[in-house]
Formats: sequence, C-alpha cells, structure tokens
Amino acid sequence: MAIILDTTQIDYIRQFNKVEDPLILEMRNYAIHRKIPILEDISVELIKTFIKIKKPSRVLELGTAIAFTTIQIAEVLPENSLIDTIEKSKDNLTIAKSYIERSGFQNKINLIEGDASEIIPNLSNKYDLIFLDADKEAYEQLFDQSIELLNDDGIYIVDNLLWKGFPASQTVPKEYEISTKHIRKFNSYFFSSDKLVSTLFPVGDGLGVGIKK
Repeated sequence: MAIILDTTQIDYIRQFNKVEDPLILEMRNYAIHRKIPILEDISVELIKTFIKIKKPSRVLELGTAIAFTTIQIAEVLPENSLIDTIEKSKDNLTIAKSYIERSGFQNKINLIEGDASEIIPNLSNKYDLIFLDADKEAYEQLFDQSIELLNDDGIYIVDNLLWKGFPASQTVPKEYEISTKHIRKFNSYFFSSDKLVSTLFPVGDGLGVGIKK
C-alpha cells in the first residue's frame, strides 16, 4: 500500500470508510506483515461505489493476489453476477482460495490460475467492468488484450497509476526506476486511448478510471 494524499487527509477520509469486517481486517494484516501489495481501503471503497452504480453482470480482475479486493467486489455484486479473477502465483492462489471459501462468496467468484496474458485470449465472455492490478511491465499488453472484452459504456479501472508518487517526481529511487518508467509510459498510453474517456483519482496509489466509448 502507498500514500499519495498526506496523512491528515487520509485520516479524515478514513473516518467515513471504516472497515469492520473481521475477515477483511485479517486479510489486510496478513498482507501487511508479509509485504503483499493490496489496495488502500479508500481505493476499494471507490471501486465498490462504481460496482454499485454500474451493477455489472460480469467483472474481470487481472491480478487476484490474496483476493483482498476480489472478495469485497463480490460482496457488492448483484445476486447473479460473477467476477472472473486471474492470478499466476501459486502461493497467492492457495491463500486466496482459503479466504474465498471463508468469505461465503464462492458462488460469485471464479478463480483462474495462470498468466493473464495467456488466459485473456481464450476468454469468451464480455465484461461490464475490468480491474487491472498486475505486474507493472505487463500493463500495456494486458490493457490491449482485455479492452476488447469490455462492453460499450463498461468501466475500466487500473491501480498504481501514481505509483508511490514517483511518476510525478523529478527524483526516483534507483530500485523504483524501472517500474516508474513503465507506469509513466502506461499512463500516457491509457489516458490517450481513443477507446475510453478517462480520468485519474488521487486515492490510494492512484486509480485510473475509463468509460468505454
């Protein structure tokens, strides 16, 4: 997790979005202690808001991790809706399966094992909302592959577009130079796409949101 807004603003916003679900709190603590990247609660709440507005029949998530966001999306999906979520890490998949079973939303979550770039071409479904939160160097490829699966007026959401604040910074720590380069390149690509009307929300690590034309 990363912070783009200052801590005073974050603390103020958090008082309106308090997480009380014991399972979600457990998952967050698990991820923090094991340094597994997950979304800020504020970012999750924004995605859930789009879900409630759009009421999608089918959602595609590229990058499950431990299903922290997956489960919270499933919670607010309409009764007969489904989220297809793709994860390539076997360790993450094992943890994700356990949490999904405990969540009680197994009927809304279709967990797919494998590399998203190899799986997307074989997907036959169309989606009302796609959420991209995978390896930064793969963003452009995954976007190109998945945008064709998004219905007209569908919502495309991408995490990490402010990437710890580095894309907008003049100085970038050496260990983040490559990832920042990928994010800067993708941001130019995403926000210039003629397939979407897009904007950037400065919450969490930066959420890009586009509506398909």
